[in-house]
Amino acid sequence: MSRFLPRVLMAPSIVTLFLWMIVPLVMTLYFSVIRYNLMNPGETGFVGLENYHYFITDPDFWPSVLHTLQLLGSVIIITVVLGVGLALLVNEPFPGQGIVRVLLISPFFVMPTVNALLWKHMMMNPIYGVLAHVWRFFGLTPIDWMTEFPLLSVIIMLSWQWLPFACLIFITSLQSLDREQMDAAGMDGATRFDKFWYLVLPHMGRSIAVVVMIEMIFLLSVFAEIFTTTSGGPGNDSTNLAFLIFKQALMNFDVGVASAGALFAVVLANIAAVFLIRMVGKNLD
Repeated sequence: MSRFLPRVLMAPSIVTLFLWMIVPLVMTLYFSVIRYNLMNPGETGFVGLENYHYFITDPDFWPSVLHTLQLLGSVIIITVVLGVGLALLVNEPFPGQGIVRVLLISPFFVMPTVNALLWKHMMMNPIYGVLAHVWRFFGLTPIDWMTEFPLLSVIIMLSWQWLPFACLIFITSLQSLDREQMDAAGMDGATRFDKFWYLVLPHMGRSIAVVVMIEMIFLLSVFAEIFTTTSGGPGNDSTNLAFLIFKQALMNFDVGVASAGALFAVVLANIAAVFLIRMVGKNLD
């Protein structure tokens, strides 16, 4: 009886959560095996794996997978490397340390669409953007970032937004570093690089693993920045999997193919999650 009552009280929330997750997944699986185009809603029928074959053989599919991996890897590397560096700088006491920390963290609270508009119009506009003025100051021709370097532009935007998150986690990790151990290493003749490589970096292993895991989960589904700035172009130069699914669903009006693409993205995310969980678990041992 002592076990039965808590389970009964927890049952409504567990059932609700289960339905909240399973119903959309089942509906997506259902639409992925039928013919369902919003332009011809009357033409339906079971097509098996045809939608999956159509999605995978789409000329934009492999470029979008490559762009997703490039975006994912670049943003993670940039945020981890710069985040560790900034955390080490900000961790040491100096006048105005609290204000600097608040300024470092603030970009993370900017909404994705606002972040994209900020970089598109205020920073990267080839006519009146800040970077255009910097280029002219040095006698150079301003760059049309969204046309010439679309994927790099998205990577810069995302790195700027996620860098504060990584920096915050790393600062928190540094706060628990054993200062006596650092002082003892200095007295034994260890250089600053030795302290960083053999003491600081191993101590930050858990926080780095957590940052990589959380960023990878969110960056696999990046959409707002691409939709607001480049719209996946020019051509498909900045199209990732999430935007390709959007194009199939709301540009080609093909719900069946878009559902097949969504399930492929779910499988990809789960594969990445398995490796990440193992990596994080290894760092937590």
